Amino acid sequence: MIIDKVINNNIISAFEESGTEVVVMGRGIGFKKKPGQTVPSEQVEKIFRMKSKTLAEQLKELLADMPLERVEISAEIIAYAKDQLKLKLNQSIYVTLTDHINFAIERVSQGIEPENALLWEIKRFYSHEFQLGTYALQLIHERLGIKLPEDEAGFIALHFVNAEYGTDIHDALKFPNQMNDIVRIVEQELGLELDEGSLHYERFVTHVKFLLQRIYRKELLSSEDKDLAQMMQRKYPKEYNCSEKVAAYIKEATGCTLSDEEVMYLSVHIRRVTAVEK
Repeated sequence: MIIDKVINNNIISAFEESGTEVVVMGRGIGFKKKPGQTVPSEQVEKIFRMKSKTLAEQLKELLADMPLERVEISAEIIAYAKDQLKLKLNQSIYVTLTDHINFAIERVSQGIEPENALLWEIKRFYSHEFQLGTYALQLIHERLGIKLPEDEAGFIALHFVNAEYGTDIHDALKFPNQMNDIVRIVEQELGLELDEGSLHYERFVTHVKFLLQRIYRKELLSSEDKDLAQMMQRKYPKEYNCSEKVAAYIKEATGCTLSDEEVMYLSVHIRRVTAVEK
């Protein structure tokens, strides 16, 4: 690799033999180095290969004035999410998570501890991502001696929700409340309390998660099988009516009208999750 630009003593941008631009991290890797020199391979700790030039520029700008240990922690958390939890993440996570962790540390050092109003909903509907947030807080405490509040685990979780499904972070902030509202509609319409520990509940919640994410990505199913939807409506009228109530809520909350097929699939999951409760 050939150095293109020295960002700071620990971060450089470089070009691989293929001509691909990369951002390289390593302690002292940029110290007294100049563009055109060979990257010292023994000092390379992490290579960021960003597919988007815009993301690459954002990353370089972000890392320019950031303490190396914070960058290392963020990279380690992302590696854990990918290697141990097998999450498929948008590359934007390297920018958004690193920036958030740096900002969170700065805030707590100033005595500012923001309250996460969505914490309960995040724990309930995004438990895996919340576990990642908890892992991040433990790592920050172990490495830097800085104790961040539990609310930050929820904020970090939402960054992973955003990166998993390719949504904007502002949309991801809406998901927990919308998930909670939809579950409440189902419980109220059918007069029961769902068992959050059941497999059918987990499947139902997963379906609603992906439904909301498809809405914000504008990737909804079209109405290709109206006969099947009509059959579901005749066979399970209560569940189908419930799914229509959920669809009405979604239209009010997002401005999106669900197709007959989306309503039908929603009613199937409602039927499954409520059948075991009766």
